Amino acid sequence: MLDRSDLSARAILDRLVAFPTVSRDSNLDLIDWVEGYLADHGVTARRVYDATGTKAALYANVGPEVEGGLVLSGHTDVVPVDGQDWSTDPWTVTEKDGKLFGRGCVDMKGFDALALAMVPHALALDLKRPLQIALSYDEEVGCVGAPPMIDDMVAHLPRAAAAVIGEPTGLRAVTGHNASVMVDIHVKGYEVHSSKLPEGVSAVHEAGRILQWVNDRNDLIRSETPDAVSALFDPPHATVHVGQIHGGTAHNITAKDCRLAVGVRAPAGDDPDRHAAPLEAFLAELDAAMKARHPNAGITWSRSFGVPGLKPETDGAAEALVRRLTGDNGTHVVTYGTEAGQFQERGYSAVVCGPGDIAQAHQPDEWISVAQFEAGEALLRRMVATLAE
Repeated sequence: MLDRSDLSARAILDRLVAFPTVSRDSNLDLIDWVEGYLADHGVTARRVYDATGTKAALYANVGPEVEGGLVLSGHTDVVPVDGQDWSTDPWTVTEKDGKLFGRGCVDMKGFDALALAMVPHALALDLKRPLQIALSYDEEVGCVGAPPMIDDMVAHLPRAAAAVIGEPTGLRAVTGHNASVMVDIHVKGYEVHSSKLPEGVSAVHEAGRILQWVNDRNDLIRSETPDAVSALFDPPHATVHVGQIHGGTAHNITAKDCRLAVGVRAPAGDDPDRHAAPLEAFLAELDAAMKARHPNAGITWSRSFGVPGLKPETDGAAEALVRRLTGDNGTHVVTYGTEAGQFQERGYSAVVCGPGDIAQAHQPDEWISVAQFEAGEALLRRMVATLAE
């Protein structure tokens, strides 16, 4: 049997990137490998499967089963490479010009590899508090895999004092990020020839009313004075956005169907539901008006995901730990979402801190610099050492 107990962080990264864990596909091959790696170190892992059984999150406790430990959390899924112009094999780590190229190298298998490399380091110390490793699935499609994993951790592990979510921040302490909600909408019209327009109900025309609502809502939001927390963000207010819209059959037929999704992003001082709820109320009014014109017309909608924001904490243990070890005293917030808000929502002190630059995420020829990867390993070693204090 292959012994994985002496692998370096770089060797672990090579292995993780080789698993093409695009969110649309299973991640179980990677999870099997990680579970075996932990078992080689005498560490037992616990899986939390999705409803289909084709994906799983995994977490483990290294050291004493007492409260006050440290969670190192990352996600195992990556975005697709379809249609991207790569100059290297995206599923093989390629080193050149001081950079490590490969899908997931920065977002975020680089951090995952570093976290797993901390297991033998932790076992070699006289830990007073545990190291906990947490790896989720489906972060890239709405952070849907972390909540059941965290809930299971709450039920089966002693509560950690700090959770570090290793999204790429250049190893800075990010203490706030946006919340988001996505509302998927299906507008159903009634088809007639366009010469008989008043007798039909155009799904595309009615979807236009939704677009106008979005524009009006953004105008209203921009007119508001941001609160102190939201003022830290750029932009310092929520946004409501439609990225795609699909509908219609032909230019001379009133559209039977139109589909769109409305996304709401809100800084940590705001609540995306403050904007999503009025949208849903408007959809209900529009649905009733369409049904009054024809009983087969109308609107259905649902929330495909909702990700809580990360709010700056007062005297947060996670922030204090990262600042003490990095010397970073700056104020850093980001407008994208992470699983940190989900940890915080469940009572963990959370911070986002990981190696690399988010600008490289999702790009063709995605990369992390060797210097950042090595600096990340050094930082995590210092973090784990605090568990022996």
